[in-house]
Amino acid sequence: MSKPDGTSYQKYLPRIDEESRGYWEALARHELHVQRCRDCGAKRFYPRALCPVCLSAATEWVRASGRGTVYTFTVTYQNQAPGYRDALPYVLAVVDLAEGVRLMTNVVDCAPEAVRIGMPVEVLFEDVTPEVSLPKFRPA
Repeated sequence: MSKPDGTSYQKYLPRIDEESRGYWEALARHELHVQRCRDCGAKRFYPRALCPVCLSAATEWVRASGRGTVYTFTVTYQNQAPGYRDALPYVLAVVDLAEGVRLMTNVVDCAPEAVRIGMPVEVLFEDVTPEVSLPKFRPA
């Protein structure tokens, strides 16, 4: 697929399904959204059809602040998959969002050795194709 700047995007792209469509549409607008159960109020990520707390199918999308902290991370030094090899080393992290959910992402805009558990981070968006933007996080 082509990136918005006309170059080719080599990394794997997400599979967008009905449960995740609202998430990807929000990212395309440079907004980070999570699901919230309309019955019990529980917020959740990853997108899914039923609330894991009360099993309700009553779901809505709510905008997240885009702020959080690094819960855990690893620095990847080896990856032979096309597109990833040129990005080495990179940080793969799990971020605790202020809204109480966790998501897997990359930490960017800092040296890998500077990343720490508990480090405050904020979201930024990488437009990888005309249809897909990815949330990444940088030090806050």
